[in-house]
Amino acid sequence: MCLTTYLGKNFWILVNSSFRRGTYPVYSCKRLASSSESEPGGLSPPPRKRQKQSMQSHSSVSSKLGATAENGALTSLKEISSSSKSSNGDQFNSANGDYLGLNGRVHKTTFSKRQLSKTDEEIIRLIGQHLCSIGFQKASEALISESGCKLEHATVSKFREQIMDGQWSKAEHTLVEMKPILKHQRHLQKMKFLLMEQKFLELVEDGKLLDALHCLRNQITPLRIYINKVHQLSGFLMISNPQELHRSANWDGKGLKSRSKLLEKLQGYLPMSVMMPPNRLETLLTQAVEYQQSKCIFHNSSEPPKITSYSLLMDHTCLARRNFPAVTKQILNNHCDEVWFCKFSQNGKMLATGSKDSTVIIWDVDPVTHRVTYARSLSGHTYGVGYLSWSHDDKFILACGTEEGSGEIWLWNAKTGELVNKMNNSSDDSLSACCWAPDGKKYVTGGTKGQFYQCDLNGNVLQSWDGVRVQCLGHLPDNKTVLASDTQHRIRAYNLEDQTDHDVLKEDNPIMSFGLSSDGRLAVLNVATQGVHVWDVDDQILIRKYQGAVQGFYTIFATFGGSCEQYVASGSEDNQVYIWHRSRENPIETLTGHTKTVNCVSWSRAVPSILASVSDDGTVRIWGPQDSSESDSDDEDTSYGSDL
Repeated sequence: MCLTTYLGKNFWILVNSSFRRGTYPVYSCKRLASSSESEPGGLSPPPRKRQKQSMQSHSSVSSKLGATAENGALTSLKEISSSSKSSNGDQFNSANGDYLGLNGRVHKTTFSKRQLSKTDEEIIRLIGQHLCSIGFQKASEALISESGCKLEHATVSKFREQIMDGQWSKAEHTLVEMKPILKHQRHLQKMKFLLMEQKFLELVEDGKLLDALHCLRNQITPLRIYINKVHQLSGFLMISNPQELHRSANWDGKGLKSRSKLLEKLQGYLPMSVMMPPNRLETLLTQAVEYQQSKCIFHNSSEPPKITSYSLLMDHTCLARRNFPAVTKQILNNHCDEVWFCKFSQNGKMLATGSKDSTVIIWDVDPVTHRVTYARSLSGHTYGVGYLSWSHDDKFILACGTEEGSGEIWLWNAKTGELVNKMNNSSDDSLSACCWAPDGKKYVTGGTKGQFYQCDLNGNVLQSWDGVRVQCLGHLPDNKTVLASDTQHRIRAYNLEDQTDHDVLKEDNPIMSFGLSSDGRLAVLNVATQGVHVWDVDDQILIRKYQGAVQGFYTIFATFGGSCEQYVASGSEDNQVYIWHRSRENPIETLTGHTKTVNCVSWSRAVPSILASVSDDGTVRIWGPQDSSESDSDDEDTSYGSDL
């Protein structure tokens, strides 16, 4: 009989007999072979020391297997050992990290610590900090313990707890201990000042004025820094009302909020390796969402991102275009002729439209439902209404005609419909553009026949410029400068204070109209036969030429829009509205529905999801986002304004 057959036969005899007796002595194959052979030339037995160790290592397993035999269930071995199969048929005990081989032998396993990169260590620290912040303290400790990383310096942890508990004397002592780990040793005084300032303000709020005075004299003043701030702190001793103290000191009051802000300030003086900023993982994720939003061409919201509102498992995208004006929400056909101009008020609660039918219609805009309804008509204009300008407080509105000979400027009270004044300086005038002066108490107007005036609200001419053929007007937010495009293909700046002027930009073709961003930095131009251009007013350079819109020699108006004015929208002679992202030359959206030339578009600055357009087809269209319940077939909601 061969040795292998002999060993196998004796091994199973021992196993079966052990089960019958209720015991299960486990030996390795090597041990059985050595004990069964006594003749010369056989396998020599292992040393006594190794044999003893082997028997000790199997004792716990033997007892478990014996218990299994008593119950008569061999298959419960997995449940007792809580193990899983490995690739070679062995079993791994997850409780203690040992391997149980098929031969019944327990193998001790030693895991070598993995060498972590700096990035891996920082990620572990970020996860550990976040786990602590949401209450999983034990999970964080297990992660830090297994990785061998430190969440933060032990002294810093103690310092943090002392500040949040208001233990100022202990915190001051701990701060001195932290001096060796500061970025710069000179920062110790600044940190101590911030610490004692918080202590002083809390003592004043609690009415402990003597203790506060002692802190000011003996702990803050000897630091000899921020002298002006020290004088300001001394004045707070005279304030007895806590609310007034909070307001005067620009402070949140005694409590966790102000102490958390103090920790954020102190953290700036400590290395990141020693103390991480609070909620660092959440901050990084928020920044990632912000970046993705900035790259999304249809993201049209000024609200700061909340990571709880987004899935972190996928990149941000605005496929639904929930805040983007992409569909017709209303069609307003109260005008009975071509509609030439439209403009939302500054607060977004009103919309004004001017028409060839010689009327201005004021529409109310519901700030909640964004529904546009008819409010009142302003009539009497002789040559139609081709241009409108809202006052800074939305109380008044200026209206003028076209270049066909209208020499009148009408000043209306937009809220009551009352005509405040009508200015007509000369019967030879042709006033086709107007805008409010930067101070809001005067206005400027001009036309292509060479008239250019500054007037008061009574219509009196205060200043005039000769020979300036004005095509379009706008004002900068510096409270002194008006921009005017003229028939020489340029835009010039006119300083109303020192009565100087200079060129801002020049095109090769006629500038039919222009509009300004709210900060006055950018200008969007409709250039004859060229289309829509955007210029940097400050740097006086052409930024981008947009493609798609058809621009001949009709006066068409474009506008900036969106939550951060990241979009440009313009009418077109091909009956469509084009929308571009400011960073892209090709349109991101083309709005169809008008049947004739679209003369003007206006994007509400107060409600960035609403866009208005007017056309030679006599209609006003209100564009808004598509509701999730809407289909492409029922986008349009027609309103005929029957109360006109």
